[in-house]
This record gives sequence, C-alpha cells and structure tokens, in this order.
Amino acid sequence: MPMPHPSSAPDGGRPPGRESAQPVRQRGAPEAPRAGLDTGTSFVPAGRGPGVAQTPLSVPGPTAELPPAHTSLICVALPGLVISTEEGQLNGRGLEGFYRAGRRVLSRCQVRVAGREPLAMQARMLAADRARFVGTVRASRDVGPDPDVVVERTRHADGVERITLRSSAPRTLRLPVEVALGTDLAELGAVASGRAGPELPASVHASGLRWSCATGHATVTADPPPADALASAGLLRWELELPPGGTLSVELRVRPDGQGPIRAVGRGAASPFAQARAVSDVPGVEALLRTCVEDLGALLLRDSRHPADTHLAAGAPWRCGLAPAEALAAARMTLPLGTRLAAGTLRTLARTQLAGPGPRSGLIPGPLRDGGPHLPPGCTATEATLLFPVLLAEARRWGLAEQEVEELLPAAERCLDWLRTTAGDGTYLPDPQPGGPFRCETQAHAHRAALLGADLLDAHGRTGGTALREWAQALRTAFRDDFWIEDQSGGRPAAARTADGRLVPQLGSSTSHLLDTGLLGAGQLAPGLLDKVRTEQLARLLGGPAMDSGWGLRSLGAKEAAYNPFGHRSGAVRVHETAVAVPGLAAAGYEKEAASLLRGVLAAAESFGNRLPEMYAGEQRTQGSAPLPHPAASRPAAISAAAGVLLLSSLAGIRPDAPARTVTLRPFRDAPLGEIALTGLRISGAPFSVRVSRLGVAMVEEASDGLQLGM
Repeated sequence: MPMPHPSSAPDGGRPPGRESAQPVRQRGAPEAPRAGLDTGTSFVPAGRGPGVAQTPLSVPGPTAELPPAHTSLICVALPGLVISTEEGQLNGRGLEGFYRAGRRVLSRCQVRVAGREPLAMQARMLAADRARFVGTVRASRDVGPDPDVVVERTRHADGVERITLRSSAPRTLRLPVEVALGTDLAELGAVASGRAGPELPASVHASGLRWSCATGHATVTADPPPADALASAGLLRWELELPPGGTLSVELRVRPDGQGPIRAVGRGAASPFAQARAVSDVPGVEALLRTCVEDLGALLLRDSRHPADTHLAAGAPWRCGLAPAEALAAARMTLPLGTRLAAGTLRTLARTQLAGPGPRSGLIPGPLRDGGPHLPPGCTATEATLLFPVLLAEARRWGLAEQEVEELLPAAERCLDWLRTTAGDGTYLPDPQPGGPFRCETQAHAHRAALLGADLLDAHGRTGGTALREWAQALRTAFRDDFWIEDQSGGRPAAARTADGRLVPQLGSSTSHLLDTGLLGAGQLAPGLLDKVRTEQLARLLGGPAMDSGWGLRSLGAKEAAYNPFGHRSGAVRVHETAVAVPGLAAAGYEKEAASLLRGVLAAAESFGNRLPEMYAGEQRTQGSAPLPHPAASRPAAISAAAGVLLLSSLAGIRPDAPARTVTLRPFRDAPLGEIALTGLRISGAPFSVRVSRLGVAMVEEASDGLQLGM
C-alpha cells in the first residue's frame, strides 16, 4: 500500500496496536509514525444473506503493554503536562511526573511534614490544567485522633506546584518540611514502554536543584528558598513556624533549563473558542460544555513556523501531537464555537499536502489505523484528505471569511482531484490503497466530500462540480445494492466489501458515518447513501441493545464474533462516533434512538467528572452501574471533547448559511434534556444564542444584525 514516508506523516501518538504513533514532541511539530500494527491482520469475507460462513482470523503479534492511565489525574496545557495518582505524591512510578514537550522534567516530588507523609484525603481536578490534592498530618501528639495540619498541593501543567500548610493546632508548630525530588529526563515514549532508566544525580542550583544528561537539563526552584539543599539525596528542607490557625506556602517551579514559563495556546484572547455556555433542566449539562471547552483549549498547539495557526493535539497522555484526521474531525465538531480553529487546522494541514505527479498527489499524509478484528489497518490519510474539503465547505457555512476560503480552496481542489484520480473509473474508493477493501465509512466520507466539494467549487466559480455530483450519484445507486446484506431481521449495511465482491457483515459504530451527510446551503443536508427504508433499519439497529450499551454506541455489536467490551474497535464505546450518530439520527427523524444515545453519553460524562475519554468499555448499563474506563484511553481527547460540543449543539439543530445570511433551526422535537439554552456560540464571528423549550420549540435569543431565520 502506498503510504507517506514517516518523515512526512504527521501523527498524534497512538499506542502500539492502535494508530501507529509517537508521544509528545516539540510544540506544533508533526510526529512520525512508529511501527506497532500487524498490517497482515486478515478480515472476514462474507457472501450475501444470513448464515454466512466466516474464515478464521489471523492473530496480531504481541504489542507493548502500556502503563494504565485511567485512574490518573492528567493536567494539560500543551506543551506542558503533569500526570499524578490520587495519592498526590509523585513517586516516580509509571507515568507520574511533570512533562514539557514530551520529556519528563520531574518524576519524583515527595512531601514529608514533621517526618511523615501526609495521609491522602482527596484528589480532584480543578480545571483542565490543574489539580488539587489534600492530605492531613497529626503534628501534635496530644490532640487525640484528630489531624491538626492540612497539607494542600495545587499542581499545574505549566510546571508550578504550590504546597500549603494550614494549622488548627492550639499552639505554634515548628515543622520540618522536606521535599524529595528526582528525575530521569526521559521521553514519554520511553516512560510508557518501561525504558526510562534510573534517576539522574542532582546538583544544587540557585534556590533548588538541577539535573543534566546528554539530551537535556531541568531545574526546580523554590520560593521561599530552602534552608538546606542536599544534592546527594535530592532533598530540599525548610524549618517552618506555623502559628495557631496559620497558613504557610512553598512554591516549586519545574523548568527545562533555559526555558521560561509555559504559555498555553488556549489561554485568554489567544483561544480560538467562544466561551459558550449551556443551561438545561438536566444537571451537569453546563459543567459538561465548560469542561469540553477547557479540554479543547488545553490540547491546542501552534504550528511552530506559522504561530497564528492553531490545531488540536489528539489527546493526553499518549497523543499530544497532530493526528490529521482527528484534528479535522474535532475542528468540524467545534464549528459552533467559531471558525478560527478550522482555519488554522486547514492551513496547517495544507502545508503537509503531497504535491507533484503520481497517485498520491493531493493526499494529506496520515498513519495507519487499527481496523479491528475483521479488517486490515486503514489509512487515516484517506480520511483526512476527504475531510479537508468538507471542513472548508462547512466552515464557510458557519462564517469563515471568503478571503480565507479562497486561500484554502486550491488545497481542497487537490483533495478532490485525488479523490477523482483514486476512484478512477470505479464506483468505490478503496482504503487502504490499492486493492481494497472498500470500507463502508470510507464510501460515506467520499460521498460527502464529493457533494460538499462540488457545492464549494460551484460557489467559487471553479470547474469540476458536475463530475463530482455524477460520481456521487453513481456511488449512491450502486451502494444501496452492493453494501446491503439482507437477513430475516431487515438487513444491515456491510462493514466493507472486498475487491472480489464479498461482504464483511459485522455491524459496528462506523456505520454511523452513513448518517453524517454534511451541510449544504439554505440549511439543507446532503443526500445520504441509504434510502429511507434502509435508513430506518439502520436507526433500529443502532438503537437496539446490541449496539446501544446505555452509555453510547459500541464500536462492534455485542452479538458479533470477536466482540470485546474493551476492544478499541471491537466493542468499546468511542464517543465521537456516538456524537456523529446522534444528529444524524435526529435529522433523519429517529429522535427516540438519538435521545437514548445522547442521554447515555451524558450519564457517562457525569461518571467521568465531565471529562469524556476517547473511549470506555461497552458493557451494558444497568441500574446503579457506572461505565468502566479503558486503561489506555486518552483523557482528555480532542474528538471526545469536541463530541460534547456537537452533542449539545445538535439539540438545537443549528444549520447556518452565512453566505446567504440565514440560519435554520431543526431542534429535537421531544426535547430530551428539557429546556436548554446555548449562549455564546458564533456564526460569522458574531455571538449567537438559542433556546429550545420543553416543547421542542427553538428561539434565537442573540444573533448578528442581518442574520435571518430560515425555514
């Protein structure tokens, strides 16, 4: 399969066995794929109809076991990252530590007060970039069982930790406070694979300690300066006098040598996101949207050579770099928060687009992606290349300036040329190239790109729109017969079709992409690949117990062979595909199924403290149960945070057409969350607010002058 050379393929850092990857690198820098997928994984060919015989699967080779991250508190303000356990102490085990641009600058930070480690009482996230840890110490021996000193540690992704002691003792306490520090200056990839190496020797430096190795340096400075600094033990020591009811603090600053404080891209006016707010009859909705926007801001990166352009990293801790397909998908889902992220992402990826003659010309490079147990790995370059013109077309509908659209249009044309060239005289688009299989979701992506791309070309007086529409029409006609498996329950779409015409029958959440047709003018959605009858059947399947886990869509139906509730593409809930399904089902008129999936994800979000991981186990929801986390899921993840924005905004069914100065509203008629108000959204850069009543009636409460309500 022709694939981009590793040096030209930006990637987001997927653990082995999923997307091939590298972890965090320098801010804004693309990352190269790493080996780790069994590209010889076979898939199950199938004929038509029920009772299809299945061929045995080849078993992928062993992959490295990642340290679990599901119980960690992960603070992110890229390129800064800090990973902690609920204990609060950083003991240098597993992934613990402060990281800067992918290097662990501090792995151990252990506090002792009066010779004792504080007893851990509570750990919680305060925001995307900081966490609070509370412990207690019995410093007086004559106070009975009650602790008399509270030790509070506030830890920031920018490399700052504040340690505060509060006394409730009746007399002044003279307390020795010690902080033991250490680091290995290891890359995150080495830490994750158990190759970090021993701690480095420290040296006394200014008001703290310093560590050095051939590839870097790090310092920790303290305010106030310690009374003693012991390099051999990596120890800073203070003698503090704490009066009754008094409070004292020590602040530690962790820095790579020669670098100042981290300036997070998503802070303040630099953020491309509107500060949207949601208020609903359902508790937790406001907190969910706020957390999603915070997480998106924490994952922002700049293109180092074009600092005005921002894009999203895929997720922490594993994927703190650019994953093109996911960056485009997340930017698309966050269009209600403004078009600045979409523009920056498109410009960044346009600079990676392959040029010159040959079949790969126009392709946006991307790594291989695990295809699950029934399909070989797919190529995210295909998905990214098809998403590029879709995002540009829809960003224009949300108000991206025509000058910016014109600047990006040549790159979109090259994507569409690649689509036409790759499909050739055939009906379907193979993925990976060449030789298939023809994946169901790839045809959905290609069909949407053709129609929205044609719309974009026509709007700017470019040629090629007619040919794209004709190809899309031929694809629709053929797909409805060639990708449908009839059975006694009403049939199902095939997951894929082999080059020789055999069908892969497994039902998974990837079929949700058949419902995502894209936005055209006047608030109209593009036609889909399925007709009305088969769309109804797909809605029934997605809303059934085999697919709807009660927490969202399973990536593989519970009745399918090789189903695994923890399987990345064989049964786990992948949040963004549920988010794709919800507005698609609602637009097609299947609000009951959409509302069930929506409520399931919102319930899962509450269980995860409103920070949705990229995936979690697809075990069935029961009364009083909670969703099971996946030990290797990124959290926060760009596509799951963006999915929260899409899910909530879909309740109002906002369909803007900024060039025509109209907006159409198609809200959920059944108002599954009761009344909801969404304020601070953006259309054409201006504030936009909408309210949906308990009767399912949508009302615009704020909009720019001249924006008309469409019908």
